[in-house]
This record gives sequence, C-alpha cells and structure tokens, in this order.
Amino acid sequence: MTEALSGRKILVVEDVPINLKIAAFLLENMGFVVTTAGNGAEAVEVFSRSAEGEYTAIFMDVMMPVLDGLEATKIIRKMDRADAAKIPIVAVTADALEEERGTIVSAGMNGCLLKPLTEEAVNNEIMKYL
Repeated sequence: MTEALSGRKILVVEDVPINLKIAAFLLENMGFVVTTAGNGAEAVEVFSRSAEGEYTAIFMDVMMPVLDGLEATKIIRKMDRADAAKIPIVAVTADALEEERGTIVSAGMNGCLLKPLTEEAVNNEIMKYL
C-alpha cells in the first residue's frame, strides 16, 4: 500500500459480523481508517452525517437485511451533496454472476470485489478511483 492511501477513510457496510471484522481488519492493516455499518440503512445514515469528502470510498455488501446495498447506493447517489455522486461505491459480494454485475452498475456502484477480500484486490480496486 502506498503512503498516499494511508489514513484515508473507508466506510465498510456488511451485515455478517465476522465478515465485517475481517474486512475492517484487512483494511486497517493496509492503513485505512475504517468506519463500519451493519446494513444499508446504517450506511445511508453514516454517510449523510459525514463531512463532504470525508470518505475515500464505500465498500458495500450487496445483499443485506433492512436495506440492501443496491438501494442504499441509489439513496446515497441522490443526496444533495457534491460527493454523493462521485464517491466510489464498490460492491462486495460472494456472487460473480454477470447479471449481478449489470445490476450493480445500474444501481450506481463503480466496481465489484469478491468475498473474501484480499489486500491485492482491494488495492487494485481503490487505485482505479484515485
């Protein structure tokens, strides 16, 4: 990981506690400052209360209870703030089906990472947006 990424904030949204802990651990070891949310509704709330530009990216699980990642992304994209339209929102999913990728893009997500996350995959994905 480059020094340029160290200390940047990422919002990680995941409803399975062990997956959330693993993702946060990996990202923190890479130097990121991690904020977590347990579902899409929490993610919308956390992002709406954050300062504009506070987060470098959002890693969003696709399938969650309360509010799934696709709907949460649509709500974030419609927020009346400059960073809502441009923040990289990356789907995190166990499914690599091509039809799901189309749904991810149409919801406003920028990319997709497969579970389990790896440092190499995260680094490759995040570098696309910086």
